[in-house]
Amino acid sequence: MYLVKTPKFIQNLFPNFYWKAPTNEKILYLTFDDGPIPEVTPWVLEQLESYNAKGTFFCVGDNVKKHSDVFQQVLNQGHAIGNHTNNHMSGWSSDNIQYFHNVRNCARLVQSDLFRPPYGRLKPKQAQFLQRHYKIIMWDILSGDFDPAISKDQCLFNVVSKAKGGSIIVFHDSVKSFEKLQYVLPKVLQHFQEQGYEFRALDAEALAHKISYGKTA
Repeated sequence: MYLVKTPKFIQNLFPNFYWKAPTNEKILYLTFDDGPIPEVTPWVLEQLESYNAKGTFFCVGDNVKKHSDVFQQVLNQGHAIGNHTNNHMSGWSSDNIQYFHNVRNCARLVQSDLFRPPYGRLKPKQAQFLQRHYKIIMWDILSGDFDPAISKDQCLFNVVSKAKGGSIIVFHDSVKSFEKLQYVLPKVLQHFQEQGYEFRALDAEALAHKISYGKTA
């Protein structure tokens, strides 16, 4: 069970996390979790390049080690990088110290202060520690591309019907999600570009403030 759009009351329960960027301008932040994967990530890069779009890739450290050439492609094309743990660990089922070491191992590879917990799952003490060292990036819109129970069209609808200026949107550059991603990503790029939107990577400017009840905090 997951929520496609993160309700404001949940965002406000965790005010130190980043859920969306503080803008009503026509800017969207596409993010891609779980790569780099040679069967998927280069295709994603091609789609982004064709729309002059930048994204943010939350990388699994073990995949960075295995596919360093693909990781370098992401960097070379000017996209932002984030930490997604070294082995895609769930904070809920992990010992705190073990989890911190796993995050640190990935950090050595990706050299980024952006962190997204796999599954969005962190224990309170994990969050308290990590937010002293990283910007914890969550999301406004979850596409559901990972979900075998929904159709490609439903996945597309999840994004185009709910995203708006400042939304941080989650996709996955994984083999599991690739079939839906191939259908959805080009259509999302085309739809929002025709509406006058830009696609930017998460950077210091985008994360300068947080949103709270629709207002900058």
